[in-house]
Formats: sequence, structure tokens, C-alpha cells
Amino acid sequence: MRGAKSAKWVAGAIVVALAATACGGGDGDKGGESKAAIDPDGVFSIEVGEPQNPLQPANTMESNGSIVTRALFSGLVDYDSKGNIVMVNAESVDTKDNKTFTVKLKDGWKFHDGTPVTAESYVKAWNWAANVKNKQTNGFWFSDIKGYDDVAPAKGDPKKDTMSGLKVVDDTTFTIELNSPIPYFVYKLGYEVFSPLPESFYKDPKAAGENPVGNGPYKFKSWDHKKQIEVVRYDDYKGPNKAKNGGVIFKNYTNLETAYEDLKSGNVDVLRQIAPKDLPVYKQDLGDRAVDQAYSAIQTVAPAFYTKQWKDIDPKVLQGLSMAIDRDTITKTVLQGTREPATGWVAKGVLGYQADLGTDIFKYDPAKAKELIKEGGGVPGNAISIQYNADGGHKEWVEAVCNSITKATGVKCTGDSKADFQADLNARDAQEVKSMYRSGWVLDYPFNANFIRDLFGTKSAGNQSGFSNKEIDALIKKADSAATQEESEKLYQEIEKKLPEYMPSIPLWYYKVNAGYSEKVSGVKYAQDGDPILTGVQVKK
Repeated sequence: MRGAKSAKWVAGAIVVALAATACGGGDGDKGGESKAAIDPDGVFSIEVGEPQNPLQPANTMESNGSIVTRALFSGLVDYDSKGNIVMVNAESVDTKDNKTFTVKLKDGWKFHDGTPVTAESYVKAWNWAANVKNKQTNGFWFSDIKGYDDVAPAKGDPKKDTMSGLKVVDDTTFTIELNSPIPYFVYKLGYEVFSPLPESFYKDPKAAGENPVGNGPYKFKSWDHKKQIEVVRYDDYKGPNKAKNGGVIFKNYTNLETAYEDLKSGNVDVLRQIAPKDLPVYKQDLGDRAVDQAYSAIQTVAPAFYTKQWKDIDPKVLQGLSMAIDRDTITKTVLQGTREPATGWVAKGVLGYQADLGTDIFKYDPAKAKELIKEGGGVPGNAISIQYNADGGHKEWVEAVCNSITKATGVKCTGDSKADFQADLNARDAQEVKSMYRSGWVLDYPFNANFIRDLFGTKSAGNQSGFSNKEIDALIKKADSAATQEESEKLYQEIEKKLPEYMPSIPLWYYKVNAGYSEKVSGVKYAQDGDPILTGVQVKK
């Protein structure tokens, strides 16, 4: 039920967290291992919401589903806390030209059904996920691979069932050929969309999404919809992040206030987020078990560009609305200092983050706001609404943003509440947003392209707003074709500096993890994507 992610859409990311990616917990034991006796087979519970889709690796673009999927599946690579690549199921991923990659797998890996993880397990899974007939929400992530257009044409049925850029060499080796060189492509392989699938999946993919068989540190046990999902430790797991506990229960909550009360009474063990109303007291309530740390995610408000209201809007209007939002006051009061006003579109902690874009559109200036809105022809109807999910702790700040806009500009602004994150995402997917929506994004991989290409590229899977700009698309293509990762990073920085001219969304603030855990557990740490590192949690006897 977190409020930020997309490809994660945050109810609240998408990285299979290793212990190395963690930051500390509270001020006491820093979430470290307790001196109390530990039950290595102990099971703990964590607060989540209902996943939007079946638990298929390429069909999860939100935080409630991704935290479960990442527990069940492990991919080729991950990243450490400094953004360096860490090999997981891959022994190596090599390239000489950033266009053709040779992947060698580690020996001995098995799926939870006992069948081996092979090169074919990856190639067949990626071909299936990319095929437009299979309607995977993240299918576009395979668009860099040669032959993607054959399996996912813009119109009509697929011409082929496989992408020509994927070739199995032997049981532990396969090659990936891209349409053109991408210097940061290995980073993308850390996203769970690139997970392998067992042969059993293809007999009934829908059923497999309800009862998934993965290769990760945990194996699936049960899913009682809208109540809980349970996974148990996979003892034959070969990865670097073996579970220090016996399993996890993902408990479904429809509001964060209830989850916090359950935490205090010992009915849930780990929270991912504290509700706004509890922010003033949670550190006092929890002491050393309170968590307050930055992570790589950003909150924005996005116009639904497919609506009549925003379809042909002058960006000056959106610049004006941005300058009508008093980020500093809202983050300090309503959000109790738990967020930091944004000064761009790329989250902190990501390669290519820049603190200053050379623009004043993030500054609160009512006079300039009104002037820009007037110059741009005004807000159609002189009224806006902001859609949000009621289960994510957003109501208070949405009301504060609306009050700030109305007070500064006279534009009427109201919140448009959806019951839960699933309903919110379904409305976005169906292009049913009436005006604007709360949008948040947490890193899938620690590179600035993830916050630009994957959100604002015309065909990108994370682009739910309908934003489309030929110049931005061309600049993205140029950045992706750079000779080195460093050059690509700089070109994406230049794109970000141009975004104020187009206003694909209105950045609000950078996220922080404000969470906590019960006295029953120790070793609770949070990764760069803001999620707790499940495998490191220890349960006390």
C-alpha cells in the first residue's frame, strides 16, 4: 500500500535486494542482528496491499505485487548500495560493443519444482513475456532486443513467436542482441521482468500466476486474495541472499492506520510506510524500531494528457501549477519532514541525479504561478482533480496541494479518491483518470534513464499519462546510442534539463522510508528501492 511506485508504481521498486544494498534502521541497533535467541525457521509478517495482477514477473508494475514477485524469483544480476552490478544467477554478462551480450549462468540452480534453471528458461520466458498476445504489462521492457517488433507489432498479430536477438548456445549460455547499442543495458537486467520461468508455467500461465513457481529465496505457499500471501524459505536456493528466516506472510491492509495499530499490538511485524497521522509519534512509540531513511523514489502529479482538458495544453499552465505548490511548507507540516521538496524528475541516489536543473518552476511563487497560467491560456474549466489511492496515506497531502493551488491561483482543486491502489492503477490503465493523478516512481535500476525513458518515452510501459513528444523521443534514442555509460548518463541529464519546457508531470518531493518493525524481529533493513530486505529479517524465539 505504499504511495510511490511504478515499474514500479509505488502504492509505495524493483530491485531484488541483497543485504549489501541496505541502509540502517533506527538509532539503536540500526536494525542489526539482535543478541536474543533466533529461530531460523521463524515466520514473520509484513504489511502490503492486494497485487494488481497475477504474480507473473513481467506482469507486475506496482509495489504490492513486486515485493512478492522479487521474493519468489531471482534474475541474472542485482546492484550493491553504490550502484555496482552484482552477479546473482549469472556467472557473467559480457559485451564488447554494448549491442551483443553473452550471458553465462551459474551451475546448480533449480526452480522450486526441482527442474533446472537453464539458458532456455530465460530465453523462452522473455519471448513469452514480450509477445503482445500474452498481454504482459511490462512487455515493452524487451523492446531493446532485436526482433521485438516481430512478436509485438504496433498493429495486428505477431509475425513470429520468438525474438531473433535471443539465442541459446548451451544449457548455461545464451546471447542477447539489441537493435542498437545501449551502454547501461546490464543494469536493466536487474529488473524482475527479466526473470526465468519453468516449463510448467506454459501449461497454464494464468494458473501459474496464482500459484507461481520461481527460482528465488522463497517458494510460494498460498494466496488468500485480499487477505494474505504466504511464502516459505527455499532451502536449495543458490543465490547470495539466502533467507535467514523460515518464511514471510504478506498481510493485506486497506489503510496504513490499521497496519500501524497492528504493529504496536504485535499483529504485524514489519511496515513499509507510516500513515501521515502517525508520523508525529511513531519514533516515540517505536524507539529503536523506528526507521527514517532516504530511498530512490519520487512523488509527482501527472496530467492525463489523453483527456480533453490536457490534450493540447500549453506547458506554461503546468509550470504555473507547479509554482503554486508550497512544497516546503507541505513537507514540513503535513508530512512532518519525512519528504524533501523535489528539484527535478530523477530521484536521489541514482546515477545521473542532479540537484539543480537551472529552473525556478519548483519554487513557490503565487504571483508567477498566476502569470504563467494566464500566459498559457488558463486551466480549462478553471478546475482540476487529483486521483489517488485511499489506502496509501495520500489524502492529507493531496488536500494540502489542492489548497495551495487554489489559494495561489484561484483554480479549484479537489481530490479524487479510489478505494485502493489496485483500483487506482486499473483506472490509469483504462485511461479513466478525469484530470490528474498522483504518480510515484521508485527505481528499477539505479540509472537516470529509468526515471526518464521508462516514464516519458511515447511507447514506454511506465507511461500511463499519454505524454508524447517527438523531440524527447529522439533525444532518448540518442542517449541510448551513446558510446559509453558515462556519456549516456550525461545525455539523459541534458534531457532532464529540457523537461521543464514540456512538463510531462509536476514533481513534488523525494521519498523517505518512514516505517518500523515489531519486537519479534531483528535484522530489519531497507534497500535503495525502499522495501525491507526480507531475506535478512531474523525472528526471535
